This record gives sequence, C-alpha cells and structure tokens, in this order.
Amino acid sequence: MIYLDNAATTKPCDEAKAAVMKGLEVFGNPSSLHRAGLDAELLVSDAREIIADALGVTPDEVYFTSGATESNNTAIFGAYKAHGKRKKRVVISSVEHPAVKNPAQELEDMGCEVIKISPDENGEINARDIFSAVNEDTFLVSCMLVNNENGYILPVEKAFSMIKKKYPQVITHCDCVQGFMKIPVKAKKLNADMISLSGHKIYAPKGIGALYVKKGIHIPPFMLGGGQEKGFRSGTESVPLICGFGAAVKKLAPNVSANFEKAADIQAYLIEKCNENGDVFVNSRKGGSPYVTSIAVNGLKSEVLLHYLEKREIYVSSGSACSKGKKSSVLKEFRYPEQSLDSTIRISFSIDTTKADIDALMEGIKSAQNDLCKVR
Repeated sequence: MIYLDNAATTKPCDEAKAAVMKGLEVFGNPSSLHRAGLDAELLVSDAREIIADALGVTPDEVYFTSGATESNNTAIFGAYKAHGKRKKRVVISSVEHPAVKNPAQELEDMGCEVIKISPDENGEINARDIFSAVNEDTFLVSCMLVNNENGYILPVEKAFSMIKKKYPQVITHCDCVQGFMKIPVKAKKLNADMISLSGHKIYAPKGIGALYVKKGIHIPPFMLGGGQEKGFRSGTESVPLICGFGAAVKKLAPNVSANFEKAADIQAYLIEKCNENGDVFVNSRKGGSPYVTSIAVNGLKSEVLLHYLEKREIYVSSGSACSKGKKSSVLKEFRYPEQSLDSTIRISFSIDTTKADIDALMEGIKSAQNDLCKVR
C-alpha cells in the first residue's frame, strides 16, 4: 500500500501505539486519589509537558480535547461567551476548515459580524488585509496556519503581530492542525492566544487533540461536568489516547526541521515528475508546506482517478476528507481555474514517504490517462 493521504489522517507510529498500550494498562482514573489514579495522572502530566514544551508554553496552558474540531469550537464559542455581548466582529480567512468556518457561521446567525478575508487575484492572503478588517468592535481573529487542501501557509505570524500591537485586547486563535510538528510552531512567535492541535495528523490515535490557551485569556468552559482539566474541559481524560499523543510529539519534536527538508525534497521530486507529464498541473504555490501538494490531471475527474489509483493500492484524496467528494470552495477561493477543480487531487506526505512512492503514483496517473482518457 502506498498511502499519500496523510493530510486526512496518519498511520499511528510504533511509539504512539506502545504508549497507548501502556495507558490501557495503567487503567486508573486520573482524578482518583489512590495510587492507581496517581499513576494515570502522571502519564497525563508527562504527555502534557511534552506537548507544552513543543509549543514553547507551560503545561498549565495546554488542555486535552477530543480533537481539533472540539478545540476550534471551544476557542470560538468560548471567545464569544467571554466577549460577544460587548463586541460583535469576528475575522477569519475564507479558506478555513469547516471546524472554524461553521462555528463562525453560527456566530453570524447569532448576530455577530463575520469578516472573511479572501485570497487576492494572485491567490495570496495578505496579512495587512487581515489586520485592516480588525476594529475596536472585534473580539476574535481566527486563521489557520497551513491550508489542508493545498499546503498554503497563511501569514498568521505577521497578521497577529500587527493586530496585537494595535488591538492587544483582541483574541487571536490559530488552527495549527496541518502545521504542528511539520513546520516550526511556537505560540509566542505566532502571537496566538489560542492554538488548536490534533493527534491523528501527527501519527497519534484519532479522538485526541489539545487547545493551548495563553495565561490571562479567560475562556469559559465548553464542556461542563466533573471539573477535569482544571475545570476547563470536563470528562474523564482518555489516558491511552493522551499517552499516544505525547509519544508522537516526543518522537517528532527533535526532527521537525530535518523532516521538513526531507518532505521538501520529496515534493520537489513530485513537481519535477508532474512537469514531465504535459497534462498534469501543480496547483500548490511555492513557499507552502511541502507535506501537501495539490495537482490537477487534465481530462480526468478527481473521483474517477482516485478510485483508479485505489485499485493499485495508491491512496490519495480529491480534497479535504471532510468534503466527501464535493467540489472544493476553498480551491475556488484560491482562484484555481474552474476547469481544474473537477480534476484536482491532493497528495500529502508522511515522514516515511519515498521517491519510489512518487514513481508509483506517477506511473498510476499515466496508466489512468492511457486507459480512461478518450483522446490522447
């Protein structure tokens, strides 16, 4: 199997799987006062410290969630609960994941003014455009760091820095799902008050994520109950999944730069091979995350090509896994040619992707062109 859909999910690494098993064996409730509970609490604390260190924050600023969707919802609706009665404006990019876009739409339905910053005529999002949309009535700005469909890196650091200098009271939130452990990410450098993370995008299990909340940012609890996670996110912590998350971060953190360079080399090879085929076009722009590349194959529908490659046990995506085959509104926002939207596939790498995998992909695409295109 050649798996090139790592932006949708990744295969759990051996370290994460071993940590999950340890978390299952240490079965006590982390909130219990006896030894079994303390052993479980220590595992949770260790994982929290690993993730906090990777972000450059303190452990008491990291809260575990069920995943990035919950983290995003907690950040957005929490900011609204804290400040939405006095202020009404929210600023997001127009290319956000549905886990940000849909909560923002809900706020708009509730009476907020939601400003969406679109790419310009060159398909670029300008930091000054984000900054210019902020005013004294703004309580939240939420922008993803890396777009999940084409790898575009948004100017979060520059935009948030400008915003914080003029409007220090505005809460800044970043969906870092496709950036964390793939490109260097530090909370202070991003000027982000809140950061959403996901485990299953970085070789940890599904069902676990985290939300960084900067000290001094007061967000009401999103999950109410027994008061776990210092009262911020109630519900008994999933010790096995948290352990897996921590183990994956521990494995990746020392090698982010080296893995980035490897991914960049693989992406350059992919682009070179695409350019050799006159009917394959690279949508992704230079300077993005090398882990995600969007390409279009002239004359072939995305879903048809996806299933053709699947028969060869080559797995790619026709876009975001959450879109389930629908034509991408995000790629429209990036001003991709209309004719390429139906023929776009997303190639996303893991740390284990090889050039041989790319060769097999390109051979599969060439075979599909020969077998499926009427005129060749």
